[in-house]
Amino acid sequence: MPSSLTVLAVGGNSLIKEKNKIALSFQYESVKETTKFIVDLVEAGLDLVITHGNGPQVGFIYRRGEIAVHELPLVPLDICAADTQGAIKYMFEKALSNEFKKRGIKKKITAVVTQTLVDGNDPAFNNPSKPIGSFMTEEEAKVKEKESGWNVLEDAGRGYRRVVPSPLPVEIIELEAIKLLINHGYIVLAAGGGGVAVMRNEQGDLEGLEAIIDKDKASSLLARNIGARTLIISTSVDEIYLNFGEKNQKAIRDVSLPEIKKYLKEGHFKPGSMKPKIEATIEFLEGGGEKAIITSPENLLKAFRGEAGTTITK
Repeated sequence: MPSSLTVLAVGGNSLIKEKNKIALSFQYESVKETTKFIVDLVEAGLDLVITHGNGPQVGFIYRRGEIAVHELPLVPLDICAADTQGAIKYMFEKALSNEFKKRGIKKKITAVVTQTLVDGNDPAFNNPSKPIGSFMTEEEAKVKEKESGWNVLEDAGRGYRRVVPSPLPVEIIELEAIKLLINHGYIVLAAGGGGVAVMRNEQGDLEGLEAIIDKDKASSLLARNIGARTLIISTSVDEIYLNFGEKNQKAIRDVSLPEIKKYLKEGHFKPGSMKPKIEATIEFLEGGGEKAIITSPENLLKAFRGEAGTTITK
């Protein structure tokens, strides 16, 4: 693997800037904006594997299905995950290709619709916790809970969302294909939305599941398995904070692995928000990674240079 190999995980919510601008045309404009910051990293010499979230987009597909259910059946969640991988990867492929053309960069790009194996006995199936779809008010959430049988939870002070099981990723099914593409010089888009959640049945065949794998934890698994030195998680905040949202909140710029584990244990990071990102970085560093970065898209290059964001090292 290239010594500059880096996995960049882009959040699905970062593709939707405003609640009233959810059309795919607006999402593509957001992808184009984010792509400019990604290409800055390519110009800095990084070999990238790019992953992305898909929570809101999966929610939109479900909503379309609800509206059309009198004519068409609802789309199963594993197919939703595959659909959103294809659509979001296509937008990134197109935007990256166009930005490379503008800057005179000769780089090959490809996308791999990815399956992620989980354990069918994972306790997460008895405790749905992964938020997907759009934010709802408490009143809207109660209606969905009653009429659609959804599990809903309040999400880090930002509103209510549907929650589904979020089992731990065990294996990236297309790993060898991804490695092959990296070694042939491709920028690879993979493991979108954590990958399509699948398990093996008693016959050893793959089956899709009504579950969503955490994108950052799948990105961490992928990064470890391909031997990436750096994991970058792009999110909505410039850096991580202790006591986030409180009067005494404090930004963290550089932190060691033992320190971040201590802060996690103390409860500084909220479930459904920053906590899985921190857990993913810990797993990456403990699994052989050298450096993890958490920052906003516009600060990607500065954060890589140590001038912004939060950097976690051993």
